Order: sequence, then C-alpha cells, then structure tokens
Amino acid sequence: MKIQNATDASFGRYGKVVTGFSYEKILKEMEHTPLPEDVVYVPSVEAMEVLPEAVDVCRKGFGGLPVQIGYCNGNNHKLNALEYHRCSEIDIAVTDLILILGCQQDIGPDDTYDTAKAEAFFVPAGTAVELYGTTLHYAPCSVEESGFRCVIILPRGTNTELTFVPDKEGESRLLTAVNKWLIAHEEAGIEGACCGLRGENLTA
Repeated sequence: MKIQNATDASFGRYGKVVTGFSYEKILKEMEHTPLPEDVVYVPSVEAMEVLPEAVDVCRKGFGGLPVQIGYCNGNNHKLNALEYHRCSEIDIAVTDLILILGCQQDIGPDDTYDTAKAEAFFVPAGTAVELYGTTLHYAPCSVEESGFRCVIILPRGTNTELTFVPDKEGESRLLTAVNKWLIAHEEAGIEGACCGLRGENLTA
C-alpha cells in the first residue's frame, strides 16, 4: 500500500506531530525493553513513568490527566485489527515505523470497517505523534528487519483488564479492555474479538 509521511497534510485528519515536550530520557530507557519476533504491548512501565519528562508529558500532552507510559515492540507487517479510545494517544517512534490508520467515523452501523479506507504513514525514529481519539490504529508495522520499538502514552488505566463483562450487543461488543474498542480481521485470529474488518488484511 502507499506509504505517506507523518509530516504530510493528509496526516492531519488522524493526528499531528508533537514537539512541545522533551522525551530523550524516555527513549534512552526504551533501550532496555525487549524486541520479540512477534509483538508485545506493555501499558505501564514504572522506570519511564518516574522520569522528570513524564511530568511534562502529563501536563503538556494530556492537560494534567494521570498518564501511563508503556511500549509496543516487535515485528509486524499486517494490519490485523483496528482499535480506538475515548482519548488521544501519544506514540513516540524509537525506531522507524509505519502506522496504518483509519477514522472512527467510517465504521458502519453494523460495526464493520472497510480496510480500503485505511492509510499508512511513515514515522521516523525520534518522532512523537498524537493520534486523536477518533483515529483507528493498532500495532505499528516494521521498517527495519530487526523490528520496531514504540512508546505508547495514554491516560492511566487504558488497555488494562476489564473489571466487568461488557454487553454483547452494539458498540459494547467491541470493548476488549478498559477504554479500548477493537475491530479485528478474521485472518488475525484474535480470540474473543469482533471480526468486523472487511476487505484485505493490509500489509505495510
């Protein structure tokens, strides 16, 4: 698929490049995180959250909301699923990576989404981007053969285990974790997920 750049005007419907705070120490701490053959996501890492930079991210990135700083690392070239939150997400590319994105507004009334509407964006290492709350996204795709590393910053509690059983009808059936609504592609074989992605399981 066509790969655009996060600095292109077309990225503006999904988010923006963030330059308002520093995160060098966070990137340094990411050097100690694993880089598996598949994909691993860890919502919260105390070693990054105690850094002075975390306070800056909390205040400037989320207006003082308590945040969690974690990571998504690994090797991936497939879309597999799309998720959204009721909030923005800040991603910091530790390595070069590609994000495949869509708009929540394009989800059909039956909670399906046509993958032909998704777009891919290259995010160079060292770049931070905000993904708006209406932006559909999932695990980044690799650029380098060794894989990707990406910092994920969200309001605290997001993507953690649900403490209740969501309804099986309507949008609630997409809820797979706290503040996480997910639509999967059947090829991905994600257990318990609603397989509402229609069309090709995109490759980047």
